[in-house]
Amino acid sequence: MTKNAVLMSLLLCGGSGAAIAADVPAAAAAGKNVFEIRCAPCHAAGLGGDPGRDHLPGTDALRIKYKGTTVPALLERRTDLTEPVLKVYLRHGSWSMPPFRKTEVSDADIANLAAYFAVTSLAAGRK
Repeated sequence: MTKNAVLMSLLLCGGSGAAIAADVPAAAAAGKNVFEIRCAPCHAAGLGGDPGRDHLPGTDALRIKYKGTTVPALLERRTDLTEPVLKVYLRHGSWSMPPFRKTEVSDADIANLAAYFAVTSLAAGRK
């Protein structure tokens, strides 16, 4: 969640900044857990010491799809993966990616993933 999003949340909800600020790291940590369990098997950075497989299938498919653009293949570097965008891809699937039922990835999981990607994209210096 960006600083502007936090401020907007304060204005809309009338809540305290401390409560929202405390929720962001917790949501990002929960999102990291969801990423590691549900996303990383296809979308992690790579296979470590295997120089022939720098990317897993999902990451490699995105690398091919976005070749010649500024959109990174690694999900953790993307700035466009907001909660609504993630919900579309996770609920409906895309090309070879299957859809996920709410019993597999809940709406709360998707919100947490969005928080995690917001943090990781900032760390990657893309915002």
